[in-house]
Amino acid sequence: MTKYLFSSRALAYLITLVVLLLLPQVLDPYHLNMVETGLSLAILGLGLNLLLRYAGVLSFGHGAYFAAGAYAVGLLYMYFPEHFSFELAILASLAVSALVSAIFGFVCVRHTRIFFSILTLALAMLMFAILEKAYHFTGGSDGIRIPLPTFFGMEITGMRRFQFMVGPYYYIVVGIFSAATLVMLAIVNSPFGKALQATRDNEVRAEMVGIRVKRFRWYAFVISGTFSGLAGGVWSFVSGHITPEISNWVFSGEIVYMVLLGGFMIFEGPIVGAVLFTYLRLYAVAWTEYWMLIVGGTLVVLVLLLPGGVTGGVADLVGKLRPRRAEGRG
Repeated sequence: MTKYLFSSRALAYLITLVVLLLLPQVLDPYHLNMVETGLSLAILGLGLNLLLRYAGVLSFGHGAYFAAGAYAVGLLYMYFPEHFSFELAILASLAVSALVSAIFGFVCVRHTRIFFSILTLALAMLMFAILEKAYHFTGGSDGIRIPLPTFFGMEITGMRRFQFMVGPYYYIVVGIFSAATLVMLAIVNSPFGKALQATRDNEVRAEMVGIRVKRFRWYAFVISGTFSGLAGGVWSFVSGHITPEISNWVFSGEIVYMVLLGGFMIFEGPIVGAVLFTYLRLYAVAWTEYWMLIVGGTLVVLVLLLPGGVTGGVADLVGKLRPRRAEGRG
């Protein structure tokens, strides 16, 4: 425990947290809102990477679990407005996304490789069809407006929505993001995380030593989906409006893209990728209506030149500089 508390990673996390807490002093409200979006997507990226990096399977349907969390918030407001509080909304996001991912995961983990990916994609599109066609229940393509909830029994008064979102709510997002990152770090370094990596490396050997491969993969699927639902719940308040598009295959593809952009082989890679993707999409959309070409082009360049993503490239560069520095000292 002590070696983790005084490690360079713990120091980097502490510095990052301090920087995040100081950002409201230097950033304007618009960019603070973008950071909130980036941090919400970072939780989603961490969830997807549990499957990709540690279980060795690629999901193209994580938009479904993100949507499950966001719609849990929206439906709570639509049908139980008297109970629409932030704490209940987040609990609903966790419960609904865990239930959906448990059902979908039960089907998907029986397959691997391309069959797993196709199944996750198909189930996400099934979710998209339900959200869009069940107009009288979900609002259909019009979606659901998300108003400000109460916070532990207190109503937000004397402050406009945007002021609250880039004010007190920013610190709530930072707190949830920090807690989610530490929980995921604990999961991947736990005996469960090590067993999951064993199933990724060699299923046969893992089964021989007593690991129930499909059950462990299902557990990982549920945890991954629940993280995605948490991200959807947090993001729904930032956005203020949710539509079925967040369960569409395009959004699921963007989730995979941002994880690859940051680098899926390093734990913090999806976090970096989520923040970079948020700003890349912002400036690409503002620059041209063909912004998808920019995103696609950067993905091609990324795969060819930086297969390990941005964090992987930085790690390689640091690795190359270290021996030279040592030689120079010698």
